Amino acid sequence: MSATLKFSNSTKFQVSEFILMGFPGIHSWQHWLSLPLALLYLSAIGANTLILITICQNSTLQQPMYYFLGILSVVDMGLATTIMPKILAIFWFNAKVISLPECFAQIYAIHCFVGMESGIFLCMAVDRYVAICRPLRYPSIVTNALIVKATLFMVLRNGLFVIPVPVLAAHRIYCSKNEIDHCLCSNLGVTSLACDDRRPNSICQLVLAWLGMGSDLSLIILSYTLILRSVFRLNSAEAASKALSTCTSHLILILFFYTVVVVISVTHLAESKATLTSVLLNVLHNIIPPALNPMVYALRTKELRAVFQKVLCLGLEKK
Repeated sequence: MSATLKFSNSTKFQVSEFILMGFPGIHSWQHWLSLPLALLYLSAIGANTLILITICQNSTLQQPMYYFLGILSVVDMGLATTIMPKILAIFWFNAKVISLPECFAQIYAIHCFVGMESGIFLCMAVDRYVAICRPLRYPSIVTNALIVKATLFMVLRNGLFVIPVPVLAAHRIYCSKNEIDHCLCSNLGVTSLACDDRRPNSICQLVLAWLGMGSDLSLIILSYTLILRSVFRLNSAEAASKALSTCTSHLILILFFYTVVVVISVTHLAESKATLTSVLLNVLHNIIPPALNPMVYALRTKELRAVFQKVLCLGLEKK
């Protein structure tokens, strides 16, 4: 499809919309991927909704750790919903066209939700540090007021922090090609079409990533280093095992989340244009964590697993 152009005041032709082509190299049969992606999306929405309902309806789960898990569920549903409806519309209805404002809004939303997820992981790591290393002071430190303040800080930090990314992308000049070899509007994918210098966008994204997610990851590593040091000092093997079991699910999700972020970043730097691998990783990174997070917590957290089993048994009895 040819680019839609309009004449701008700067005497340059400017595209008025982008066309999301989907997965590069497999355009003819990429619609078959809609089924697993739709199932992942439904799983993410259903599982996270169940997590929220379970926490709200069970007083035993109304504790700081589960409050953070509930907040993570809300962020996960927001992240998945930011990309999946448009991706499925591309596959099912060939709705490839996206306006420039919609595209830049999606760039903002993706960066915002990914940053908030990183921030919530940090809050959960600090919560586990206080619970294991300062157990007697835990009730006085991790209060409901602290949870509200930490959540508001993460929302405001990422909401304001990522504004330069879409703003800089919107100020590029898109004067020729408007077909994006991607399923979503990624910052580097969009700015690769710009006719002027896109280095400010790349530098901005790299700097913000290191300042935001890089600092989160550094503090998470510090928290778990202190946790492990405290656990290994315990005289009771049973107490040490119990302390570590509460952190295992969190560590699994953190490793997956940040490992994929690093791989995507390295792939973007190493390749001059989008490839099937880089696009697939980018899409899966935005949909697999929302689907995986509640399942891992449900399987690894004893209290949550017990409540889930109780809910499922009640459901079967009613049938």
